[in-house]
Amino acid sequence: MMEIKGIILAGGTGSRLHPLTATVNKQLLPVYDKPAIYYPLTTLMLAGIREIMIVSTPADLTAMKTLLKDGRHFGLSLHYQTQDRPRGLPDGLIIAEKFIGGNPAAMVLGDNFFYGQGFSALLAKSAGNAETCHVFLYSVKDPSRYGIAKFDADGRMIDMIEKPEKFVSPWAITGLYFFPADAAQRAKKLKPSKRGELEITDLIRLYMGEGAVDAHKLGRGNVWFDVGTPDSLLMASNFVEVIQNRQNILIASPEEIAWRMKFIGDNDYRNLIGAMPICAYRNSLEATLTA
Repeated sequence: MMEIKGIILAGGTGSRLHPLTATVNKQLLPVYDKPAIYYPLTTLMLAGIREIMIVSTPADLTAMKTLLKDGRHFGLSLHYQTQDRPRGLPDGLIIAEKFIGGNPAAMVLGDNFFYGQGFSALLAKSAGNAETCHVFLYSVKDPSRYGIAKFDADGRMIDMIEKPEKFVSPWAITGLYFFPADAAQRAKKLKPSKRGELEITDLIRLYMGEGAVDAHKLGRGNVWFDVGTPDSLLMASNFVEVIQNRQNILIASPEEIAWRMKFIGDNDYRNLIGAMPICAYRNSLEATLTA
């Protein structure tokens, strides 16, 4: 079975979060006690993915490299590539084509946060089925604000409607995608839309036309945040604070997940914790050793 590669799209201007993002990339803003990029990073880790490319602007990659380094301390191999201007989500696959190297790829937006019962198992199952494109859907209260999945009478996804004026379904398309090995080649054949960018929906439609799309509905017990607005950034932070402090667990800690996934050993984990300054995050990690 071919190894699946991971891509985190961490560019963009973060205009919806201005002035918070005037000097800081939105993926580096805090979601409670961690940088936002920890959340998509650990999503890929939970899928068993250990080789990951982070695509961002030239101005922001230095800070990301300072934060995450080469990933070896997490048992990962992290790579970095620049995207000088937004050209659409499929452009991330084109930029990462050499890195992907003919392998299937999972791509996640750097401001997306997933959590919930059974989610890790769903990730692992999707990663193990590299012949189809996988999209992940989340039921939302106001579908007119999102890209929405349309279904036929048998419950199969047959189209995607961007910000529909009339009700289509409540199922929004999230920023997490698993693609077969030919995704970069297909992305290069796409034509820019009216807004001058390659559209992820056009790429997914190519697979849909071949009956090669699995649409996974994230049901009750799961949450999805796109932390690209002040309100969603605050809601995600509040959610993490409540769950962590009520249940005495950590959400989206790359150190803990690397240890539990056996990407690193017990001694490596203790050394990681020991190298941290005294802080609440270190205390939470130390508690996992005796839980």
